[in-house]
Amino acid sequence: MIRVLLADDEELIRTALAALLDLEEDLSVVAQAADGEAAVTAALAHRPDVAVIDLTMPRRDGFQVATELARALPECAVVILTGQGRPAHLTRALAAGARGYLPKGAPGGALADVIRRVHAGGRYVDPALAADALTIPPCPLTPRELETLRLSGDDAPVAAIARRAHLSPGTVRNYLALAVQKLDAGTRAEALRIARDNGWL
Repeated sequence: MIRVLLADDEELIRTALAALLDLEEDLSVVAQAADGEAAVTAALAHRPDVAVIDLTMPRRDGFQVATELARALPECAVVILTGQGRPAHLTRALAAGARGYLPKGAPGGALADVIRRVHAGGRYVDPALAADALTIPPCPLTPRELETLRLSGDDAPVAAIARRAHLSPGTVRNYLALAVQKLDAGTRAEALRIARDNGWL
């Protein structure tokens, strides 16, 4: 029996997936979670074989959960389930330790097959996303520039970004200016949009 954790902030999707997986003779949903923090807690408590994690959740996204489980529970294979399907998200998910990456629009039986595959030590990546990932441009920003740009969302003042990032206001201004320049944007809001559209954030 393969023990499965499901984490998705949309209750209807989570409970429907649980019902679907429980129809499989070799799969058992042992825990569910509605946010990323609860997913990590549930995984540590129930020690599932496979964790199916939604990419966008409150209190830790799928990337953060995959990273934490790879560190704290390496025997648990992570499958990222996403409605966004951006190629850059695929590369980030794999870098975070995910062994599977599946769009929510996949056929009904696909998730059970992917769970079995990653539990057996394999990997699964949606073929269309894998093909798209080969053609995306690499992110030109450094991790610090990306993080500073992410913190600038909602038009946050430089002083507030500096406090959150533990940097000086001058350093924050430099990072933001470099991000705008490298992305050939007119404003930091436009740079943020470009980074999000490309899946770098």
